[in-house]
Amino acid sequence: MKWLALAAFLMIGQAVKAQPAAEPGLQRFQIGDLLLESGETIHDFNIAYMTEGTLNAAKSNAVLMVTAIGGNHHRIDYLIGPGKGLDTDHLFVIKTDAIGNGISTSPSTSTTQHGTAFPHFAIRDMVQSQYLLLQHLGITHLVAVAGASMGGMQTLQWGVSHPDMMDGLVALTPMARTSAWSIAVNQATRQALMLDPAFKGGNYTEEPIAGLRARAAVSVLSTRTPNAMRQQFTSPLDVLAWIQSQEDALVKSGADANDWIAQSWAYDRHNVGDTLVDGRAIYGGDPIRALRSIKAKALLMSGELDLYNPVEEGIEATTAIPDGRHVTIPSVQGHVAASPGFKPADLEFINATVRGFMADVTNHWKTVQ
Repeated sequence: MKWLALAAFLMIGQAVKAQPAAEPGLQRFQIGDLLLESGETIHDFNIAYMTEGTLNAAKSNAVLMVTAIGGNHHRIDYLIGPGKGLDTDHLFVIKTDAIGNGISTSPSTSTTQHGTAFPHFAIRDMVQSQYLLLQHLGITHLVAVAGASMGGMQTLQWGVSHPDMMDGLVALTPMARTSAWSIAVNQATRQALMLDPAFKGGNYTEEPIAGLRARAAVSVLSTRTPNAMRQQFTSPLDVLAWIQSQEDALVKSGADANDWIAQSWAYDRHNVGDTLVDGRAIYGGDPIRALRSIKAKALLMSGELDLYNPVEEGIEATTAIPDGRHVTIPSVQGHVAASPGFKPADLEFINATVRGFMADVTNHWKTVQ
């Protein structure tokens, strides 16, 4: 099975994991000490990224891609390329890795703040690390920010944190404030890991295999739908072997339990309403007030049923964004409707919708020539 089919629930792994082997085209920006909004610091921080397309002379055709929980810079590759939604015949796409995903600096890769010693970070800290990368690349304005799931959450945060910096936002299966349901799902996945005796309070020396398998099963329930499984398994008992294959793939994925827990902690506590402006909490924790500050055109997309990031969250967020629109993906796949490896028709619909939106944002590509 392709790793992409696991995009909804990647990331567990080894207690001590070396920095991943260099993938052709993978680059790193060494930031050094990254000051977090909590006041803590991640030491020796680097952000990993890849690029596709060609940056024009004016540096005016850049798109920032941000990734999902447990995902990496390939998370929405189905949207990136010539003729696709993020058309690299016109656009330069910077594909980033989020803090804690095991590629950018993470609990599993840090030598000075390893495992449970790694400080808590927030989604706004992910955005800040990406902002510093763009400064390093000399990019002061973006055509768009795009991402799915936690990537969609980062995308909306970008619109609130830096409202003048982009023309468009493409947020797939997003939330502006994490729902109680989503937090409950994350807690179940964490408990699955932490209740494995091999976890040892996060100080494990071997992967908590039983915990990984339990987490995989929980994630299946939260990222698929009853109707999707009804269509997939004409013989209902066949689902047991399929879940076993999901467990096996997750165990072999080489990810890290502490990385997942750290990212899920950030996921749970996300609320664009907590954004500070000039050091002041002007939104008072209200995500609707914060979303009203977005200046970019915004496209939000969700499936017909999402048991991880509820569809209602994306719809409500759209109503607050001055130039926002919500499009329902005509899919029964749930949260993974915006993930590769399930239904090609879903991805074709997303590509066509995003390509139309990007053509609108760029005045039919004229502004990025």
